[in-house]
Amino acid sequence: MGAAKSKIQARIKRKMRIRKKIDGNAERPRLSVYRSLKNISVQIIDDSTGSTMVAASSVEKIAIQQPKFENKIEMAKYIGKLVGERAIKKGITKVVFDRNGFLYHGRVKAVSDGAREAGLVF
Repeated sequence: MGAAKSKIQARIKRKMRIRKKIDGNAERPRLSVYRSLKNISVQIIDDSTGSTMVAASSVEKIAIQQPKFENKIEMAKYIGKLVGERAIKKGITKVVFDRNGFLYHGRVKAVSDGAREAGLVF
């Protein structure tokens, strides 16, 4: 229990350190990534109003109906593309990437790659 708790505390510490430096606004909202053991969710947030502009998750109906993904990284890349396409439809092209305290590799990196392929700039 102690090791798991210290891992979570370390992630929260990294998250706070990152969030001091980045802030989403109307022209460059924040693309926030959260990953759990099984799922991943992405939101594009305008921090000035505190509202979520676009969101995508691996538990959505459209993601579940896709053919079975080879692994969780493939699923994360698909979610990144999905949120990127939705953002482009809403007129959002530039975002600030918030990895939410998670290390930038694996699924978090796959989300950013998918969003970049869809046309988001960050």
